[in-house]
Amino acid sequence: RIQILFEGMSERYSFSLTTFSPSGKLVQIEYAIAAVAAGSASIGIKSKTGVVIAAEKKTKNILYDDTTITRMEMITKHCGMTYSGMGTDFRVLVRKARKIAQQYFLQYSEEIPVSQLVQRIANVMQEYTHSGGVRPFGVSLLVAGFDEDTPYLVQCDPSGAYFAWKATAMGKNHINGKTFLERRYNAELELEDAVHTAILTLKEGFEGQMTEDNIEIGITTKDGYRKLSRSDVKDYLAALS
Repeated sequence: RIQILFEGMSERYSFSLTTFSPSGKLVQIEYAIAAVAAGSASIGIKSKTGVVIAAEKKTKNILYDDTTITRMEMITKHCGMTYSGMGTDFRVLVRKARKIAQQYFLQYSEEIPVSQLVQRIANVMQEYTHSGGVRPFGVSLLVAGFDEDTPYLVQCDPSGAYFAWKATAMGKNHINGKTFLERRYNAELELEDAVHTAILTLKEGFEGQMTEDNIEIGITTKDGYRKLSRSDVKDYLAALS
C-alpha cells in the first residue's frame, strides 16, 4: 500500500518541471532524456588529429527534398555540432550557440574556446530546467571542436550536464553503440580509422541499406570543421563493403 501511495504521489509531479518528486527527481527532464534515446543515432569519435561526428539521416517520406535536411551544423570555423532528439530544439540551440560565438568574437577578436562555448550552451539548457512556463530541450548535443593542438568531443544533455568523451553514441541503440566503441576504440586512432569506426558503429543499429543519402559525417581538425560531401561518404562506404 505504501509503494502504491508513493507511486501515486510521483505521478502528481510528472507534469511539473520546477518541483521535485518525492523520490528526488525532476520527471520532465527524464522524459526529455527519453526523447533523446528515441531519436536518430549520432556517433562521435576523437582521434589523435581531429574529431569525427556521424549521424543517421532518414526522412519520413520519400517525397521530402533531403538536401534541405541536415543533422549537423557548423558553429565556428573549428567547431561543428550534431544531435539526437528533436530537430526543432536543435535548430534553436544552433542559433543560440552561433550568437554566443559571435558575441565572444566581437569582444575578444578571436574564436571562442570550445570549452567556453560548451559551458555557455549547457547553461542555456540548464536554465530551461528550472524556469516557469518552459520545458527542457528534448535534445542532446555532440560538439566536435579543435583548440590550438587539442581536439574536443563533448556531449550536452537536456539537464544542462556536459561530459567530454573519447568516443560515444547517442539516440537509438546507443547502448549497443557504446559497447561496440568500447571494443574498437584506442587512443592511437588516425582520423581515417575514426571515420571507418563511426560508420561501423552506425551500422550496428541501422535499419535498411546505408547509403550516402541517409548518413552524414563531419570532421574537425586543426584546419577547421567540414561536412563530408555525398561522394566522399559514398567512397568511405564502398571501402567498407
